[in-house]
Amino acid sequence: MAFSLDLATPVNTALLIYILYSVQNVVFPPISTPKEVPHEFKRGYSWMPKYHAPTVLFQTYTPKTLAPFDGKNGGRILLAINGIVFDVTAGRNFYGPEGMYGNFAGRDASRGMAKQSFDVEMLTPIDQPLDKLEDLRPDEIENMRGWIEHFSNKYVVCGKLVENDTM
Repeated sequence: MAFSLDLATPVNTALLIYILYSVQNVVFPPISTPKEVPHEFKRGYSWMPKYHAPTVLFQTYTPKTLAPFDGKNGGRILLAINGIVFDVTAGRNFYGPEGMYGNFAGRDASRGMAKQSFDVEMLTPIDQPLDKLEDLRPDEIENMRGWIEHFSNKYVVCGKLVENDTM
């Protein structure tokens, strides 16, 4: 029993042409370039963003060097919790000058986050030593750790906070 291909019938000829055309499109897909750069996601990430996100370097900050990063004049917004400095610029509505937690911008927010108090009294003056947080209760320390975990998942860690006289 031998295999024979009879191209004399029109159905076999049409079927062979269709198979060859399909194989050609799989092996050699058509290449088309878009006429304009797309501005939204449609079929994949094949387009470039309008601008590259700024590069953030891990730095060591003191309360005095952290203070200018309070978001005023559209600048970056940094805050520290238990020695970890977070770039919260993406949360400008919350941590910016007009935000509900704007008093934490450019400051060490450890005590305020631990005590769930967003009052200015929770902030250590920038010319004073860092708050050692020794008088916090275990539940307040756990609360502060929860905030650190939340911030670590949401914002970029961009540095550490040290005493004013160490730099």
